Amino acid sequence: MEISPYYQKSVECLHCKKKFTTTKVRSKFVKVESYASDFQPIYQNKEINPLLYNIFVCEHCGFSFTEEFSKYFAPGMKDEIQEKIANKWVPRSYGNERSIEEGISAYKLGIFCGTIKKEKFINIAGLALRTAWLYRLQRQHAEERRFIEIARDRYNDSYSNGDYSGTQMSETRMLYLIAELSRKIGQMEYATRYFSKVIETQSTSLEPKIVEMAKERWQEIRDNKEKEALY
Repeated sequence: MEISPYYQKSVECLHCKKKFTTTKVRSKFVKVESYASDFQPIYQNKEINPLLYNIFVCEHCGFSFTEEFSKYFAPGMKDEIQEKIANKWVPRSYGNERSIEEGISAYKLGIFCGTIKKEKFINIAGLALRTAWLYRLQRQHAEERRFIEIARDRYNDSYSNGDYSGTQMSETRMLYLIAELSRKIGQMEYATRYFSKVIETQSTSLEPKIVEMAKERWQEIRDNKEKEALY
């Protein structure tokens, strides 16, 4: 019997506490061929994209979240979620295989819910960046750019207030991402400043590969500047 790449997982909604099922991809079917300059994974099998299934969308109340969301709700937060999300939700399921459009829609719900719930900036940044990657697969450049900018701004917020500490995000990677996302939206001075910060960490960083990537990008920006100066 051929085993399916997908399986159903039962999830309890953080908000309404009701159970629903969602689709996940079996890890043995996930093989990464390479990574883009902003760490977007390029999968060997183009038909199966685990990124589409990161967000759990509660079919009962519409609250959408990931495994990274905290279970804690600040006082008054549940009421706000009830009013802004659950009361307006038309029950529908995101529990089956998802198209890229459905994946994008789930991420937007996740960003909306996470923002209202005041989730960490680092979590919102990650959701926005993944939304940009999905738009990239569709070659929707304006939308990709819009979400890259949102991701860059939230990573910046996270870096400023340190809410990434204790997560898998290192300072080197954070600085690199702020720089690379700034470069992608054409903010070169900003990008150069943050690439320089990455390069400054080279003697202490545990991620020499990221430092090398920053050096390459920094050099590219410099070379382009020199070319422009010639014309």
